[in-house]
Amino acid sequence: MFAAMLFAISAVAITQFGMYYWRAVLASVASQPVSESVLAVISAENRPLEAADFVQFAGLHAMTPDLTPRGRGLAMVRFYYGLTRALNMMVGVRVPAVAQWIEQEGTICARYAAVQIDHRLQANMELAAALRSC
Repeated sequence: MFAAMLFAISAVAITQFGMYYWRAVLASVASQPVSESVLAVISAENRPLEAADFVQFAGLHAMTPDLTPRGRGLAMVRFYYGLTRALNMMVGVRVPAVAQWIEQEGTICARYAAVQIDHRLQANMELAAALRSC
């Protein structure tokens, strides 16, 4: 009995650590600068990004080719964004503090997607320049 309880506590702790680590990586990548050209695509060069911009960035991310072997998708971020949208529909309409937190998380998701698009475009341009120089 003690072993099962210790295993359950350990599993919860490692899962919680993994979620916090993933969230920290998400926020770290989202804090990187986004080029004006990526912002111009969704007409956001003169305004701060919003959570609603994630949908446009996700569609744009799907259209940008990934020519690098370490390609990163947005599957986990899409899931997280969808989870926050569902939480907003259930709780956010009644609790303004939760709605504000959900908006912040959605904005982080949008910035993450914008940075990933920017990285893809830069990597593709570098690869094209390398191919031209051969």
